[in-house]
Amino acid sequence: VLLILRRGRHEVSFCEVELEAERAETDPKVFTRIHAHFLIGGKGLTEKAVARAVQMSAEKNCSASIMLGATAEITHDFEIVEA
Repeated sequence: VLLILRRGRHEVSFCEVELEAERAETDPKVFTRIHAHFLIGGKGLTEKAVARAVQMSAEKNCSASIMLGATAEITHDFEIVEA
């Protein structure tokens, strides 16, 4: 997310990700649901730019999301903090 925003010349000061997950009750206890909440700070960040960066990261650039997406429902959202 940071790389995508910075390549777009957006001024990002921090990015944190809070994860919530559920696992299957029986073995193997694979992840069945994962939610990532991105907290992104910077100057002049727009919802459109951040939404695009989060979506691109989750759906195209993150190999972990792509692998885990085979067994888990993965969702994400974000919050922008003006720094």
